Amino acid sequence: MRIGLVTEGGYPYVSGDAGLWCDRLVRGLEQHEFDLYALSRSRQQEDEGWVPLPPQVSRVRTAPLWTADDGATHGRRARRRFAECYGELVGAVCAGAAPGPDGPSGAGSGESADTSADLADRFGSALYGLAELAREEGGLVGALRSDTAVRALERACRAPGALRTAREARVPDLLTVTAHLERALRPLTLDWYGDDGLGAADLCHATAGGPAALPGLLARHFCGVPLLVTEYGVQLRSHYLGLGPDAAAPAVRALLGAFHGRLAAEVYRRAEILTPGNAHARRWQERCGADRARIRTVHPGMDATRFAEVGEAADRADPDTLVWVGRVEPAKDLISLLHAFAEVRKEEPKARLRIVGAPCGPEGAAYLGHCRALAAQLFPDEAEGAHAVGDNPVSFEEIGGPEAPTLPDAYAAGAVVVLSSVVEGFPISLVEAMLCARATVSTDVGAVVEVIGGTGLVVPPRNPRALAEACVALLHDPERRVRLGAAARARALELFTVEQNIAAFHGIYLQIVSHCPVRRVVLDASGEPLPFAAPAESHVPGRWTGPTARVLPRTTPGWATTAPVRATPLAAAEGAGWA
Repeated sequence: MRIGLVTEGGYPYVSGDAGLWCDRLVRGLEQHEFDLYALSRSRQQEDEGWVPLPPQVSRVRTAPLWTADDGATHGRRARRRFAECYGELVGAVCAGAAPGPDGPSGAGSGESADTSADLADRFGSALYGLAELAREEGGLVGALRSDTAVRALERACRAPGALRTAREARVPDLLTVTAHLERALRPLTLDWYGDDGLGAADLCHATAGGPAALPGLLARHFCGVPLLVTEYGVQLRSHYLGLGPDAAAPAVRALLGAFHGRLAAEVYRRAEILTPGNAHARRWQERCGADRARIRTVHPGMDATRFAEVGEAADRADPDTLVWVGRVEPAKDLISLLHAFAEVRKEEPKARLRIVGAPCGPEGAAYLGHCRALAAQLFPDEAEGAHAVGDNPVSFEEIGGPEAPTLPDAYAAGAVVVLSSVVEGFPISLVEAMLCARATVSTDVGAVVEVIGGTGLVVPPRNPRALAEACVALLHDPERRVRLGAAARARALELFTVEQNIAAFHGIYLQIVSHCPVRRVVLDASGEPLPFAAPAESHVPGRWTGPTARVLPRTTPGWATTAPVRATPLAAAEGAGWA
């Protein structure tokens, strides 16, 4: 079958999100044909180029989200049509609570189910109306930036029944929201939705929700292509976390939260199947209105072979060493880890802590500097004697250095692997530690409990004392560490391998195509529908049809070339006793 794979800021670019698992998915399903539709986030990402692509990728189409032309100049009728559709869109955004943790599905919402359904239909109709306008009249970027859009948003904010916070929006707030909606709706103006684009696919697979799933929604609307949406990190949750109190005014946060909530609900309502990466993401989808019957949890797949040597070899780790591995950023809460290690040192004076990872951006670099200063303050350089060189029990390293040349080496160096995050989606580093057969101590955030099961210790986040007690318990009990490590590796090999991930998506692809085949109408030379132009085997997985298929010549059957047989008269038949 032909798969239209839609990505945002990731595959096939060298840098970005979700690139690794997309590459493994495409390479693992070599019996299918993939068309890539990539939305880039920056010029730097485009300049860095693509990763090598396997032969089953037939073509790649890209579009930038970071810039856009003003688009076509519209006539009076098109401008009036835009004002109507955009007014309906922002009217649905401003009217009542949007789907989400605090919206109609959440506790305390005053919006009825009927009203929520009406607003969802209103939002969807307006969204597809804008897409049809862009398809017929040209791009909408200029219109989405225009004074008409700002005035429509202002009227929606001042309308009766609008969100109380939205009614407080001022002109700078309206301009900020209008600019954000223009960027989020840029996929409406792409030329991907014809028979030479996503319309030719048997299935559209969006690798993220939110605006990244818009091409899939439009392919479904225009061409009837079924949509599969995978979310390893819920876009709506990321939006809520990114727009904190210090990032935007209350009116801006309310309006953008309502827009993204409506968009997420529309994506979840139209997708044939949703595949969250963990139960935490699944709960977010359900609270946003997703049907439980159409949700299939598919865990990310990890390459277990690179950790096999460490996981299967005898334990060569220092029994007094704790290891933390990951990206250095404030969400990882290394400050609590350092304070917890200070408590560990009181019970285990020989204990050491190795922090292995690179900072994530300028904020991560500043945070790393703060952690280094705190470690120097908590643990002054220690020396065994008056003539020995002091040594700090906390070390900061990066993968590729002399102490940790590879990622498996970093995990192999410690007896216990620690995860101290306060915010976490799917804990990749935790799965890697499990594949290395290491006992783990983790904070109860994101999908940690789902991943670890009963094969590690879990403590509350931002609790250094509990984190220290769990670490000391494992440092004092080597037999327990071995048991937990073996159980963790067995669990990871069963649930979190690349093979498991590819097999799950292969089955989902077959299920969707068998239940929702694309009904394409082929016209003959006179413009009339051509019956049986799309043979039944075109929906069977594999390359049964296409440019390489052999067309059999039309020949006349033998029974049609012989002389016709004269019918026996009825009277003669009755006389012969045949009647």
